[in-house]
Amino acid sequence: AVVSTQSTGEHEGKFKEAANAYEAGKDYDSVIRINLDHLKNPKEAVRIVQETQSVEGARVVAKFFQNLGDYASAIQFLVVSKCNTEAFSLAEEHNQMAQYADIIGDDATPEDYIAIAKHYESQGKPLQCGNFFFKAGDYAKALHYLIRVPPNDVDAALDIAIEAVGKAHKDSLTHQLIDYLMGEIDGVPKAARYLFNLYMSLKQYREAARTAIIIAKEDQASGSYRTAHDVLFEMYQNLLKHKIKIPNEMVHNLMLLHSYILVKLHVKRGDHMKAARMLIRVASNISKFPSHIAQILTSTVVECYRSGLRASAFSYAAMLLRPEYRSQIDPKWKKKIEQIVRKPDKQEEEEPTDPCPQCGTLLPQTTLECGECKNTLPYCIVTGRHMLKEDWCECPHCSWPALYSVFREFVENGETPCPICGVVVNPQQLTVIQEPNLYAKLGEPSSEG
Repeated sequence: AVVSTQSTGEHEGKFKEAANAYEAGKDYDSVIRINLDHLKNPKEAVRIVQETQSVEGARVVAKFFQNLGDYASAIQFLVVSKCNTEAFSLAEEHNQMAQYADIIGDDATPEDYIAIAKHYESQGKPLQCGNFFFKAGDYAKALHYLIRVPPNDVDAALDIAIEAVGKAHKDSLTHQLIDYLMGEIDGVPKAARYLFNLYMSLKQYREAARTAIIIAKEDQASGSYRTAHDVLFEMYQNLLKHKIKIPNEMVHNLMLLHSYILVKLHVKRGDHMKAARMLIRVASNISKFPSHIAQILTSTVVECYRSGLRASAFSYAAMLLRPEYRSQIDPKWKKKIEQIVRKPDKQEEEEPTDPCPQCGTLLPQTTLECGECKNTLPYCIVTGRHMLKEDWCECPHCSWPALYSVFREFVENGETPCPICGVVVNPQQLTVIQEPNLYAKLGEPSSEG
């Protein structure tokens, strides 16, 4: 009786009531058919397919969209109806392969991915071809195509290639990719960060750390201090994430680069004493900044003199007047520097002291080595001073330490990006940490310098 009522209602044009009756009886395929053929309501048909995952209903909807020439929608519903072969053919015929690939996502079979890879191979698109051979688990073929991409696709291809080689665990593929990275295949050496990423993917952490140091040294030697800082910081964080011990050289280099970055921040805020202290630290390691020796020494003299650190100003002014640097002095400051050396004023107040966070020994605020407990000390990312155990907080984004009282004021004044990771910090996110991990960013306590 129910069936005849539904049939009558449908024949009499009461398609909406018939659809409701079919839905009540859970005959969803009929509901879909009525919405498409009689009610001209594809939106409702699509909703029912998505809610019920009806395979037959999806096939009907796919046919509807195909007749309209909406091939992307047709492909979507063919995939839902598990008609991947038909969906692939439609995609190939109507140049919709990218849409088909997006729709099947990560849940397809290796055969599906290989079919897509071969399509892109025939189209002369090595990046897409290599990507789908990678998804199919054919890492050798993936690498073959990924190292043959045009220049605009190199970055995207290398990310996939590194993951492929990491999963393959085959020396032959590793060596092939390293040759490509070194420029031995196409004559174009690739950015060194890819070699770092490859070593990380292969879990060869010692080589990764060594590569990170080399990369940062190259940037630092060329005067690209911000780039060197950001590259070293990113790789540093990557090693920490994998609980890999940070080499002492990397710890020291990042500290120096960050100290240099802090100089501009302190000058901008009008805190010339903090700027001078950071410049003294940098100038004490001036060989690490070979491209700008005279400029950095000049800034050190100027900021020290301005801050009343006259003995330090004299010391670095005398260094500047050596024959190898004298000709590089900015004419604007040359007379002042010569005057400082001719009429030396070596008065200088001692730097204020704060307790070592490890043993409590009083140390100058910017000293990062404790002579008593022989430890390298964690430093505040805002001031560059060594940390205080009772005034400890961390950036909520990168977890690097800062003096709570200083960081809170720093972000409340509107200068909200974290000085080391660059992500905006809300002052409400900062809290004092009662029992901080003193060496979370430095490795275990050590007597090494």
